[in-house]
Formats: sequence, structure tokens, C-alpha cells
Amino acid sequence: MSVNFDASAGLIIVAAEVTGPTGNAILRLALDTGATSTLINKGPLIAVGYDPDGSADQLEVTTGSGIERVSLVEVLKFTSLGQHRAKMPVLAHNLPASAGVDGVLGLDFLRGSVLTVDFRNGEVSVS
Repeated sequence: MSVNFDASAGLIIVAAEVTGPTGNAILRLALDTGATSTLINKGPLIAVGYDPDGSADQLEVTTGSGIERVSLVEVLKFTSLGQHRAKMPVLAHNLPASAGVDGVLGLDFLRGSVLTVDFRNGEVSVS
């Protein structure tokens, strides 16, 4: 499956869906091949029934601004680019509002797949 993106814009934005114990949320994520893990802002996770601040799993991650302590939350189902993952661990941490996205789609979701980013035609696909 391929999805279109604006090749002239700064970020490649892809849609994703996270499923929790109380519902689903549609997300706008930045495709980030520099991120080893997928990260979702806390708000959407809370909205679908997760408690990121109550998570027993805490990690230290290196970001562009330093080292941050973040929660690790296992989501029931995560979907993006036509691919589904069950019981996928994601990082729960708020990006600045100026980022304009609900998080980042990282390498953990993409591993074992073929990622094609076609800037000429503005298409991204995972198979």
C-alpha cells in the first residue's frame, strides 16, 4: 500500500491508528527513520484508555534536546501504511505543539519491511 505525501513540505506525515481498551484514535505521525522507536503524544493514548504516567516501564531516550525519561506503553493494535502490529510497545511523550504532529513513526514499526520513499511522485509505501 502506498500513501501520498507533500514532497515539497518539511516532514513526511502519515496517518496511523492506535487501538486502546476504550477506543481508537487517528494520528498524524512524522515518518522518522532517525527514530529507533515510535512515539505517541500522551493525550491520544489517554483518550483511548491508557495511563502513560502509571506505566511501570520507564526508559531514558536521547532526543535532539537531551536525555528524556519516557513511559513505554504496549498498545493493543497499531496500524499505519497498511501494516498492523498487535501489542506494540510505543513511547509515550509529548512533543512540543509546534511540531504539528501526534508523534513519530520510528524504525521499530518499519523493521523487517521494505520502505520506499518516492520524492519525485510524493509516495511512501511499506511492504
